[in-house]
Amino acid sequence: MTIGPEPFPGEHLLRDLVPQVLGAVMRRFGDFAAAEDAVQEALIAAARQWPNEGVPDNPRGWLIHVAARRMTDHIRAELARRRREALVVSQATEEQLAPPPDEAAGLDQDDTLILLFMCCHPALSRSSAIALTLRAVGGLTTAEIAGAFLVPEATMAQRISRAKQRIRSSGVPFRLPTIRQAHGCPGHGRGAASDERTERLGAVLHVLYLIFNEGYATSSGPELQRTDLSNEAIRLARLVRNQLPGDGEVAGLLALMLLTDARRPARTGPDGELIPLAQQDRGLWNKDAIAEGVELVTEALSQGSIGAYQLQAAIAAVHDESPRAEDTDWAQILALYGLLERMTDNPMVTLNHTIALAMVQGPEAGLRRLKTLDTDPRLAGHHRLDAVRAHLLEMSGDREGAIAHYLKAAARTASVPEQNYLNTQAARLRGED
Repeated sequence: MTIGPEPFPGEHLLRDLVPQVLGAVMRRFGDFAAAEDAVQEALIAAARQWPNEGVPDNPRGWLIHVAARRMTDHIRAELARRRREALVVSQATEEQLAPPPDEAAGLDQDDTLILLFMCCHPALSRSSAIALTLRAVGGLTTAEIAGAFLVPEATMAQRISRAKQRIRSSGVPFRLPTIRQAHGCPGHGRGAASDERTERLGAVLHVLYLIFNEGYATSSGPELQRTDLSNEAIRLARLVRNQLPGDGEVAGLLALMLLTDARRPARTGPDGELIPLAQQDRGLWNKDAIAEGVELVTEALSQGSIGAYQLQAAIAAVHDESPRAEDTDWAQILALYGLLERMTDNPMVTLNHTIALAMVQGPEAGLRRLKTLDTDPRLAGHHRLDAVRAHLLEMSGDREGAIAHYLKAAARTASVPEQNYLNTQAARLRGED
């Protein structure tokens, strides 16, 4: 999301505050689309004023007040034009129009979790709920969301617009959905919630997973990662875990994030270049995050039924607990990916399973398996398919084939660091400096 014409030091702060400000405005006014427009106007005002006047002492409160004023102006304009329409009158109360004191504005209340569950309402399809939440809570652009879903940008823009309309027409109350404990429900540990909140939980977790992935490996632009997104995903995952402490998949997702994010300090070189996992300085990894992640996934796996996020966290733990790349237990990773692939129809899981297969049985086995993905339309044109094939061809000794696919992968990714890395691999194989 670009806040203004040029970045300024407070731009990352604005991104961090977007879901909190939108949540506060939504809680007071209820109109999702109008609230999002008002928050965008507040962000533009901040981008214009803060570079010259300085960041206010309470930037969140400043943004909420500006957005609330924009909403008040919007409602008054609507009332002036449509005063005879009972629906508008019933939706706009005098209490909303009156500027409240600070303590009534909820300036200290973080509504992000409520906003997250609201966007994942059962009135929306799973894909629409995820797309809307990535936009409202994650701060991703429509193009970034389209890339995550492997669909055209125009398709995603229509999906998000329809989701906003459904939210508005459904009259969803701005509150956390109710929760009732139902003991003995498989897959969720002690006392799972069989209710409205659990119905939305799958979409909520998938949204957080996508937000984290976009932050950890940004799909486009000059930066390899956006720590604002990955940090926000971890924060929200902790909030969800506080609400559902006995849910194994919630714990698994948080563990996966921590174990993956622990490698972040070693993923880039001095000039921001990408450093692959096998070449990273493991002494730079965050040991506290690894310890917490291992503890979380160990506890979750001991509860019985195993979910997809727990398996992914277990795979990440195998990597993180290996003191050297050559010590990695690829046989265990292959077995875990085999379980995960049977659990989910995800071509990226199959792609990662293929890498593990090649590490255990050799590159030829991996290349044979890779052919099964060539006809999957979800991966058509995706750079990772070519990047993995290039790596396996290099392992097998086919230098020319590897060069061709490294270059093909570089041409297909919108991430500048990934482009540079893939082009560098091709140049290395050609013997170029």
